[in-house]
Amino acid sequence: MPAVASFNPLTFPSDAHRHAPVRWFGVRSGKVILGDEPLDPGALAAGVAHFLGDLAGDACWAEEVPDSVPDDGGFIDLFSLYGRLSEPEWVMAGRAVQICDWARNHRFCGRCGEATAPSTTDRSMVCATCALPAYPRLAPAIITLVTRGDEALLARGVQFRGPMFSCLAGFVEPGESLEEALAREVREEVGVDVDDIRYQSSQPWPFPHSLMLGFRARWTGGDIVCDPTEIAEASWFTRDALPQIPPRISIARKLIDGWLAGD
Repeated sequence: MPAVASFNPLTFPSDAHRHAPVRWFGVRSGKVILGDEPLDPGALAAGVAHFLGDLAGDACWAEEVPDSVPDDGGFIDLFSLYGRLSEPEWVMAGRAVQICDWARNHRFCGRCGEATAPSTTDRSMVCATCALPAYPRLAPAIITLVTRGDEALLARGVQFRGPMFSCLAGFVEPGESLEEALAREVREEVGVDVDDIRYQSSQPWPFPHSLMLGFRARWTGGDIVCDPTEIAEASWFTRDALPQIPPRISIARKLIDGWLAGD
């Protein structure tokens, strides 16, 4: 997904934002509803409203919607929202879900158990007793398209819905570089070795709180041996005989499309 100039993530509103048009992103159970005003009029006072940033001059807020507010079917999950919103709006909706999820899960200190409160200086929840800050979680994950000559290695994960094949991916472990994580994940998931690791692009991925870092890599050896706990099947595919691949919502599709275009 390309960078979006009209989306500017911010922690606190400026004076200009306090007088700008407002967009509200109501969040409940990972689903979103958009509006010009909060569903709960007391959201700001109750501390369940979070400033998201600037979207084409509009001040955007996220609201953690309580179960007491009726749901008439207007709340929609992020996957279903893709294509109904512009990409900047969809990115902002994903930010809303992540921020609300973080604030809800850090109402109490993970060290001493006391209540936390939003910081007045940055995006954190701070313990009133021991001052431990809790920042929004962001999990870096690598995703890579491995190629061998005119073929690309695609795999179907055990948790995939349907027969879709995609790129290999996994989370970065503490102490690893991105390149080390990539080589390890590819070896663990399908048993092959790679080199010539090249960064391509990144994508925020709010399912629930990842940053996907996209790479291309070249096969150097080994036969495909799938880890049955992760990969249902994997194979080499040519450009004219691809299986079902991910939709354009994902960076995996961007990596595959780049390879198809000869990039």
